Amino acid sequence: MAKAAKDVDFIVSALPATAHVDAMLKSDDGVFANANEGTFICDTSTISPLASKEFAALAPKHNMIFLDTPMSGGVTGADNGTLTFMVGGDDEHLEIVRPVLEGMGKNIFHCGGPGTGEIAKLANNLILGVSMIAASEGMALGEKLGIDPKSFSLFSLSVLLEIGVSIPTIHVQVFLKEYQQAVNYENGFGVSLVKKDLALALEVAEKVNAKTEFTEKSLEYYRTLEKQGHGTKDFGIVF
Repeated sequence: MAKAAKDVDFIVSALPATAHVDAMLKSDDGVFANANEGTFICDTSTISPLASKEFAALAPKHNMIFLDTPMSGGVTGADNGTLTFMVGGDDEHLEIVRPVLEGMGKNIFHCGGPGTGEIAKLANNLILGVSMIAASEGMALGEKLGIDPKSFSLFSLSVLLEIGVSIPTIHVQVFLKEYQQAVNYENGFGVSLVKKDLALALEVAEKVNAKTEFTEKSLEYYRTLEKQGHGTKDFGIVF
C-alpha cells in the first residue's frame, strides 16, 4: 500500500467497511504515512459519516485532503462510467477532484461539508432498502388478490412518479420482465450490501437518537434472506 500511495496526486479508495478505511489511512504502510503532501484522497466506500469527518480532520495534519465521495450505480454503473458520487467536503476541493470523479461517473452531487456524502448515501440506501420491502409486499398482495403484477407495476409506477417514490417500483417492474433470469442477477444492489448499509445506518442513528423502527424490521428481513443463501442476489429478490 505504501508504494501505491507514493508520488500520485489523487488516491481513490473503495473498501468494504470503516475499519478498512481506517487502516488504509493510519497504518504504518498507509496513506497518511507515505503519500506525498498535497495528495487528495477520494474515499468512495460506504462507511460511517462520523468516521469520515474524523478522517477529513486528520488529513490536513499530514498536509493532505480527504473527501468522502461514496458512489452509487453498482457494477453496471462502474462498467459504463455512469456512477453517481455524493461528495462531502469543501467546494474548492471538490472542483479539484471533479475531473477524477467524472472519469468514473456522470452525476456528482455536493452534499456539504465532511461526512455529508456518507450521510446522503446511508439515508438514501435506508430509503431503498425499506421501500423495496413495502413495494414488494404491496405488489404481492395485489397478485394474490388477482391482479397481474406486471399490469399493477405499470399503474403503481404512474401514480408513484407523481410523488417521487418510484425507484423500488421501477426496480420490481424490471425484475418482473425476466423473472427467471432476474432471480440469479448478481450485479445489482446485493442483499448483503443492503444489510450492511442498514446496519451501519442503525449504528449512526443510535448515536444521534434517531428513530429507526422500520429500518430495524427491514434489516432482520435482509438478514434472513442472506442466511437463506441470497446474499449476492440483487435486492429485487425480495419480491
